Amino acid sequence: MTVGEKVPARTAPVRTVRVRLRRAVRALVRPGGQLPRPTGQQRLVDAALALVLTFVSVQYAWGDGYDEAHRYRMADLVILVFLASASLAWRRRYPLAVLWIVTVATALTPDDVARLTFYACVIAAYSAAAYSPHRLPTLVSLAVAVTVISRTGQVGPVNPYVYVAPTVPTQYVPLFISVPIVVAAIGLRTWKLRAAESRTRLTAVESARAEELHRAVEHERARIARELHDVVTHNVSVMVIQAGAARTIMDKSPELAREALLAVEAGGRAAMGELRDVMGLLTMELGRESAELESLELDPQPGLDRLESLVRRMRSAGVPVELTVSGAPRPLPAGIELAAYRVVQEALTNTVKHASGADASVQVSYGDGELHVEVTDTGGSPGPAAGTGNGRGLIGLRERLAVYGGTLRTGPRPLGGYRVRALIPLEDL
Repeated sequence: MTVGEKVPARTAPVRTVRVRLRRAVRALVRPGGQLPRPTGQQRLVDAALALVLTFVSVQYAWGDGYDEAHRYRMADLVILVFLASASLAWRRRYPLAVLWIVTVATALTPDDVARLTFYACVIAAYSAAAYSPHRLPTLVSLAVAVTVISRTGQVGPVNPYVYVAPTVPTQYVPLFISVPIVVAAIGLRTWKLRAAESRTRLTAVESARAEELHRAVEHERARIARELHDVVTHNVSVMVIQAGAARTIMDKSPELAREALLAVEAGGRAAMGELRDVMGLLTMELGRESAELESLELDPQPGLDRLESLVRRMRSAGVPVELTVSGAPRPLPAGIELAAYRVVQEALTNTVKHASGADASVQVSYGDGELHVEVTDTGGSPGPAAGTGNGRGLIGLRERLAVYGGTLRTGPRPLGGYRVRALIPLEDL
């Protein structure tokens, strides 16, 4: 065939068959697993089996089989018995090698005393089939072992007048039939029990996974509820107060009413911006594409640096608020700053709702190992929105702070008013 000449199309199927044959041969030669590593108890059982079988075989040679065994050198028979029976002590660890040894010993055993190595060969064949990971060598070795076991007479002419004792005594034939049946029944029962245990474990794992997923969903719902509550409640409360003030002074002072309405508009825009940020973060967690995320142009979540703007909004709503920062301000993790910001925001919202006309004070203290946030008010009369609260805001704050090991204490002040105090440890930062 010259260079550039095309290969005949009929050779393609031949190559395909060759490739498949090579793969099949490799699959047969390749070990299907690792050799077993028997436990100490299993090694002890195998050693006891080898010892008992060696003793029984030698006893047969000196007892029931003496008439046949005396035709040969007893030392040779003992050596064959030892090779065939004693090697069973390693039948789990080296099953294929043990089968080869026993097969050789069986092949060298004279036919009229084949009972000396027959049982050892049966046990070795079973062990190789059950434990050997080498499939092709095991199959070949089993075929050879079956051929050796099934030989019917001595090499050479067969004398029909010479009696040869059967390899398996007649009285033991029912035992050889019933034992495999019993072993198969026990194995089937064991398999059913293990399958039932596996199903039980699988059901337990699935139940635990479903419970974990349910807890994760509930936790996520609670987190979303906290974010929406903190964003909506504060801004809407301030907007309601400003809109009510504008309605009250609209006839007398249109200019002041106009400023109040502008404040309402600014509060609405701030609420929409924070809602957009929160929903954008939720969308991000649901797996939006990066191009879509970049198009959202999300602002960062509020932190302590935005307390000034929060205080200004409260002052524009008619609530006198003083902000005091002590210690050395320093950057903190975004989650801690957001939690501290929400504490101030929720406390001031409660002041607007439950202490109308009160003065408020916000104190933020940076310590060496903790961040201290305290919001107090002087007390006042409940506002129109006082009856709309459900206590979820303070619960959400405690949950936020608990993530970072922080604590929240709330309660009335001895001389009137209300205090909200949060403490967040910073030792591990």
